[in-house]
Amino acid sequence: MSEKNKIRLALLCGGHSAEREISIAGAREVERALDPGRYHIMRYDPATDLDRLIRDRSHLDVAFILLHGRYGEDGTIQGLLELIGLPYQGSGVLGSALAMDKHLAKVIYQEAEIPTAPWIHLHRSNKVNTKEIVSRLGLPLMVKPCTQGSSVGIIRVAGEDKLGPAIKEAFRWDDRILAESFIKGREITGGILGLDDLLPLPVVEIIPGSGHSFFDYDAKYLPGATKEICPADIPGQVSEKAQALAVAAHRALQLRAYSRTDMILADTGKIFVLETNTIPGMTQTSLFPRAAEAAGIPFSRLLDQLIDMALSGTV
Repeated sequence: MSEKNKIRLALLCGGHSAEREISIAGAREVERALDPGRYHIMRYDPATDLDRLIRDRSHLDVAFILLHGRYGEDGTIQGLLELIGLPYQGSGVLGSALAMDKHLAKVIYQEAEIPTAPWIHLHRSNKVNTKEIVSRLGLPLMVKPCTQGSSVGIIRVAGEDKLGPAIKEAFRWDDRILAESFIKGREITGGILGLDDLLPLPVVEIIPGSGHSFFDYDAKYLPGATKEICPADIPGQVSEKAQALAVAAHRALQLRAYSRTDMILADTGKIFVLETNTIPGMTQTSLFPRAAEAAGIPFSRLLDQLIDMALSGTV
């Protein structure tokens, strides 16, 4: 393909969030996987390059967002791209904002009859009563910032004496946080790909290594810290139920093109939805690409499909 006929792609990575380095690492792998004969790639870091992106708009065909956390997954960058008329892969402003807010997402799950763990929503201005929280949610419990990704600021609390410090730590990351019942069980995740016709990808089981009581930040990104099994070694009907919940979460949150919903398969056999990611990790060993590979979609073809959906005019 001649240079003038290549797809001119803006690869957005970096940004301001706590997941900046993860974003940059993923962008390196995406750039390596994209066919240089099909794409002319230009990188933009929203932390420094927004003015250049706006100036270059007339020379660009599509954006590939590889930003995580605030200003990347929360609808902010999506709104800018819509203002300048540059197509992009993935969910729009509304869906991105809803999925990024753990409290609002759980409210929507509840409305859609999607099982989710009991929780209490706290604002920095609230007076916190740790005894009441423990009474309502039990122990252990989880404390989470409302709008962070990659398990940033999330703490598992085993005793009431640890709850106050955990809440204080979570408020370092956000003005709003959740205290949530801890569901004992197996951690699984289900990816969704497609527009009107949604393809549920094979379910992945996540087994954090010793020293990790849940799939925390280090378990996600330290090499060898976590074992991932794809397809998950669970009964077929359980896998189908998890896939159905991933589809339901995707639709309830008004998402499009792709998403990955994290769940707990409780020891009781019931599945609880934890949260839904609108820009899953995009290295070849990340959970979403691994599930796509298991479905017969290689990494480079997965990226092509996401870009094609963006260029189709329906994303």
